This record gives sequence, C-alpha cells and structure tokens, in this order.
Amino acid sequence: MAEQVDVVVIGMGPGGEHVAGRLAESGLSVVGVEAELVGGECPYWACIPSKMMIRAGNLLAEARRVPGMAGTAQVAADWAPVAARIRDEATDDWNDQVAADRFTGKGGVLVRGRGRLAGPGRVEVDGPEGGSFEARIGVVLATGSRPQIPPVPGLADVPYWTNRDAIAAKEPPASLLVLGGGAIGVELAQVHARFGTRVTVVEAMDALVPAEEPEAGELLAQVLAGEGLTLRTGARATAVRHDGETFTLALENGEELTADQLLVATGRKADLSALGLETVGLDPSARSLRTDGRMLAAPGLWGVGDVTGHGAFTHVAMYEAEIAIRSVLGDPGPDADYRALPRVTFTDPEIGAVGLTERQAREKGLRVRTGCSRVPESARGWIHKAGNEGLVKLVEDSGRGVLVGATAMGPAGGEVLYGLAVAVQAEVPVETLRHMIFAYPTFHRGVEDALKDLWSHTD
Repeated sequence: MAEQVDVVVIGMGPGGEHVAGRLAESGLSVVGVEAELVGGECPYWACIPSKMMIRAGNLLAEARRVPGMAGTAQVAADWAPVAARIRDEATDDWNDQVAADRFTGKGGVLVRGRGRLAGPGRVEVDGPEGGSFEARIGVVLATGSRPQIPPVPGLADVPYWTNRDAIAAKEPPASLLVLGGGAIGVELAQVHARFGTRVTVVEAMDALVPAEEPEAGELLAQVLAGEGLTLRTGARATAVRHDGETFTLALENGEELTADQLLVATGRKADLSALGLETVGLDPSARSLRTDGRMLAAPGLWGVGDVTGHGAFTHVAMYEAEIAIRSVLGDPGPDADYRALPRVTFTDPEIGAVGLTERQAREKGLRVRTGCSRVPESARGWIHKAGNEGLVKLVEDSGRGVLVGATAMGPAGGEVLYGLAVAVQAEVPVETLRHMIFAYPTFHRGVEDALKDLWSHTD
C-alpha cells in the first residue's frame, strides 16, 4: 500500500530542499526523495567549492600585481589549502548529514533513492529506503541537471574529468585540456592556470562564453591569453584517446593537443527520461519540463530548478521554489518572470549579465540601441590599474526607451550588475537613468558612461 502524504519532492538540491523544508514548516506532511546528497550540485561540486577555488586563484593574481604598484612580492602557489577548505568547510568531505538533519528538523521525511512518477500524485522510490507514496496535494520535480557529454569519438572510453572531478582533486594536474569555453570551462581553466597548470581551452563556437555578448568573450580571451592559457575557438574535437598517462584531443583542422588531464565542460542538461512523466501524460523525451507562471507542469505536478529549462543557476531554482511554495499553499504572489534573469561568470574579470543580449533582442524584433564603456577608461578603472580589464554594455529597446539587457564586466562585474538588473526588471526609463547621480569614483559609474554612449547612437 502506498503511504499517504501531502507532498512528495523528488530531488533535494537547492530548489527542492527549499520547497520541501518550507512546506514541512508550514505543517504539511512532506517526503523529500534524494538519490545523492541533500543540497545538490551547488554546495558540493559547483557554486560554493568552485568559488573557493576562484577566490584562491584571485589572491594569487592580486599578489602578482603588486610589482609596479605597491612594492615587490613573491608568490608560491599551493593547492593543499584549497583542497582542504573544499573538504572541510564546503562539503564535510561530501557528507550531507547536516543538510539532511536540517530538513528532518523541520518535520520532513527524507527517503534515499531515485523517485519516479507512477501516475498522478503517485511516486515510486527505488533504492535502499524505497517505497510507494501517494501525495494528496501533489508532487514537485526538482531533479536538476547533469553534464552534457558531446559525442566525440573515443570520449566515452577515456577517464575524463567533469566539474565534480575537478572540484574533488587533491592536486592540480601539470597540464589540462578543457573541452568547452562556457562559464564552467573558463572559470576552472583560469583557476588551474593561476596555480601553475598549463591549460588549453577548446571551444567549438567562435568565441569564449558564447552565450554572452561577443565583446565580453573577446576581452576574456585577451585576458586569458595574457595569463598564458592557450585558446582554440571555432575548433571542433573529432577524436579523443588516452594511453594511460596522456590525453590526446584531435581537432577538425588536423591539430592534436595533449595534456595530463581532460576536463569536459560542454554544458549541462536535464534528463527527464526516468521520471515517469508518461504516466501523467507528459513527454519524457522533452529537453525540459514546461511549466506555467505558477510552476505547474500538470495538475498537482510542479517543476523547480534546472528541469524547467530556465537556466542551470541556483538563484533560478530558489526563485522558482518560492513561487512553487506559494502555489502549493494557495498563497498570492506574482507569476514567474524571467525578463531580468541575472547570471555571472566568475572569471577575473567577472562577467555579470542580465536579460537579453544584443543579438537576442534583435532576434525578438525589437528596435535596438546599444551603448558601451570600457572600465580602464573610467576614473576607478584608471585608479585600479593592474587587473582593470572590463566593460559595460547596455541593450535598449528604443521603441519603449527601457533597457532589456546589460553586461557588467570587470573586477566587480557581478556586483555592478545589481543596479542594472533592477533597471531591467523595473523597466526604468533610460531617460531616468541618464539623470541619476552616480557615485564617484566607483566601478558602477561606468554605467553612466555607457548611457552617454547609448544616447549618442541612433537606431
């Protein structure tokens, strides 16, 4: 007999754990189902430990910028404190007991195993603590995403790294091939290079971070090349082999690249195939779970996080979790709104972006006007000097006179982004932004310079 509960949450990553915990605190009987670690990718293999690595790499870079600005400095990179911090502070050596206790302490029941739908409101769990559950209110799917591995001949037969392996490594390799020049690839590539690894990045598209503005990708390529990384953009891998010690990556142009380790960072994707969606009339082969503004995918079935296809970001999962909680409880509140979805690539310089890129805006048929400024040309950028690379780019819907997208790239790009995100979300008229007072000398004052550039252009 299936156990009767109010809600079953399948997947206890950031979004799922938040939904399950809040609903349990509200007095509902909630079962959280998790096949791996409660908390998901973010605290154990992604956001938190990777930013610890990045923080360490940035410290090395800053120390190397001392000569010519503040005296002399000698730097000896040591990976051991980084690996120890990831194990001791971030992941508890990949033990989720604290997170599990946090959930059960709120009144929830944690079941270890893989959950799948077995009909409307019905969930079957395979695993050591498996069972059958019938949810009176409904089910929340929050099963996240997994690395998307390209079909390169030979890749399936070699011991390549994913981001998880890179995060867990106790020592960096002497040399590293990074397949994929998106956010994960370039972040990990720069960190390893700063710790002395010889790094080559291979990206099939013509620019790094191809989802962002081309100006950002071009500038990042200049910075990384200046730090000694080898870059191959517009380069397609045609074969991979491993002789027990060395990886060899063959490119379409005939070039062969070698390294001690290969990191595959070619994006992430949701996998709906094993969730039993066909039992509730949904397509298990879909790329993502389509949801409405209240995160409903079907009556009594909600989706949260990566599975919804709105971006593999913790902040999206948490945002959608709040909406799903209100929807389950019947509380009022606005529907999901992704117009001002922010994202940050934590390279040095950081690339913060919100809303539409120029290309996306034009593809939507908008009347587009853009403005751009360069961080080194601003007062704060000039003062900052070493490590001051960056830019601000604004994308305006000139038909309405509001920003629909923006990029803030620089030493504090992710922080400068906040004001731009507010402008896009609230549809603040560009005319109003032009007449604001921007504090001097700050990095965010570059927004004022970009507004001046935008205003000087005609459609």
